[in-house]
Amino acid sequence: MTLPLAQRGSTRLRAGSARRRVAIRGLTGTLLFVLILEAVPRLGLVNPAYLPPFSEIMVALGAQAATPAFWTLLGQTVFGWFTGLIIALVAGIALGMFIGSLKWVREATHSTIEFLRPIPSVALIPLAVILFGTDMRSTLLLVVYATFWQVLIQVLSGVQDVDPIARETARSYRFRPLTQLRSLVWPTALPYVMTGVRLGASVALILEITGELVIGSPGIGKQIVLSQTAGQVATMYAFVIVAGMLGVAVNLGTRLLERRVLRWHTSIRRDQEGSP
Repeated sequence: MTLPLAQRGSTRLRAGSARRRVAIRGLTGTLLFVLILEAVPRLGLVNPAYLPPFSEIMVALGAQAATPAFWTLLGQTVFGWFTGLIIALVAGIALGMFIGSLKWVREATHSTIEFLRPIPSVALIPLAVILFGTDMRSTLLLVVYATFWQVLIQVLSGVQDVDPIARETARSYRFRPLTQLRSLVWPTALPYVMTGVRLGASVALILEITGELVIGSPGIGKQIVLSQTAGQVATMYAFVIVAGMLGVAVNLGTRLLERRVLRWHTSIRRDQEGSP
């Protein structure tokens, strides 16, 4: 028993060391990028009127963060993103399970899905503006539409990945449909669902910011346009950085959620133990 325990401890130490090296390299790359942003306008390689030094952008960001309006804008963007993501997740998972579990429904909807899925969400902007004007609901329509397909396609793939032998075994034992869904289909589809959550969360944020930029619904995206129009370039870049930080937070959060939910899955356990 001593040798396997020692091996597992050594493996975990190597995995932890590898993660630290990755984090250090990522931090080094970020610092280098910041130094470039600071140096390029100060050396006259770019007109500071169009790209201020990074330090000036951070000063503008600090000034904005000290005002209640900033946090209101941030809250509006996060609320729109989260609302659209939840709606898309519920609809995508429910319909994906239903369509994927019934062959005749899957065959009947295949062509419709393949027709609607490639339509860019931004193509719906005129329709959204006609229906809701510049209200938050216009951006919410874009977010839900784009995110829904990310989730639905992943769930359909997960349902199709169920082992046919296991499915037939469950039928031969006369498992009820809900029992099959809970004990067979859902565990198989869950890794795909989490992939859909991760992809959908990023897409939802992109469409939320895009909708605010183009439609003018309340949020960080709208403030980027207003700052640019007013000639407040440093403030404009400050809000762009906030949007980027939101993207990083969403990505890290969904990856952490994925690791927590799928901690039993082989791929996650192998990654945690540092196995090749």
